[in-house]
Amino acid sequence: MVAFYKKIIDLGALADLVEQDDASLDSICLSSDGRYQTREFPFGGLNDQVAAHLRTGFSDRAERDFPQLTCAWGRARVGSTALANLFGVAGLPSYYQPTKAIMRHVLAAGTPGPWIVPLADQAPHIFCKDVAGPYLTAECLYIPLRMLIEAGYPADRLHLVMLDREPVHALASWLRKWSHRISHDQLLENFVIASLNAGRVEAYARREGVPVTHYVYEATRQPVLSAAALFHRLGLSDYFTSETVTGWQRMDSLDDASSRIIFPVEPDAYAAPGLHHQPGGIGCYAYQDRDHGAVTEADIDLLRRYGVDEVYARNAAACAHDLDLPRGLFRDDNDPLPAAAVA
Repeated sequence: MVAFYKKIIDLGALADLVEQDDASLDSICLSSDGRYQTREFPFGGLNDQVAAHLRTGFSDRAERDFPQLTCAWGRARVGSTALANLFGVAGLPSYYQPTKAIMRHVLAAGTPGPWIVPLADQAPHIFCKDVAGPYLTAECLYIPLRMLIEAGYPADRLHLVMLDREPVHALASWLRKWSHRISHDQLLENFVIASLNAGRVEAYARREGVPVTHYVYEATRQPVLSAAALFHRLGLSDYFTSETVTGWQRMDSLDDASSRIIFPVEPDAYAAPGLHHQPGGIGCYAYQDRDHGAVTEADIDLLRRYGVDEVYARNAAACAHDLDLPRGLFRDDNDPLPAAAVA
């Protein structure tokens, strides 16, 4: 029997294991918090259970019947829901964290339904976003591609889009959206682990031969340019016009009836009314500038200490390279983490 830790180790030790992509992460015990997670798991066992549930939706299907799936992953609050809507407006079935929804049901002792993707002859290309955080360590460590591939989704029909956002603005959004549910310190720790997990997610994709594209939120300062470049990189230029970016029907929230996103059923504990609300409504795909909110100097020091700014710098540089975008898009003279600028 595989031994596992009796409790989650401290942030520094866990961060080291994540950065090293250490195999012992599978044996870490994920303890119940009584709300979002109601039973205890070794992390590897959780992965296996989610893969088993996914497999029920993929069974009895030949490889040629799987659509090409663009799977976007990043830390939560990186513009992923707006991106999912963008792909929906372009005409692709676009799914909101389908793998994570199944994982949340497993964590909450529920019975998740399968994710039934369309046949390739009905929808040759589909999109999903699955993001890290904010509530549980499991949500910060999971690798959706691993769950999908172990469930039988063919690796050669996947493309990973690595998402990121300038860390201080992203953390400010975490604190605005979830401070009433989770303590500041726990949110900060989860934010760090979710950020560092980018290395494990990308490394897994490359080991499995899954192509990788980087896309950071700051690219949307020129939304038509960046979106067109992303669609071209993914081989989806035929789906893209400038109206895909500018011609959205105005809506109050990305989870209202006007959204093009297919939302899963999640456990009641995770319901978050207003999470995707935009004051003044949402009429297009565009960059939304924000202040640093409740982020403190101590928070910024912690992000720097664990190299979260360096993770973003690598992702921003890779985005500029992958999409051939002007590097000035990623510079902000007011950025409190100047190492994140793309040189």
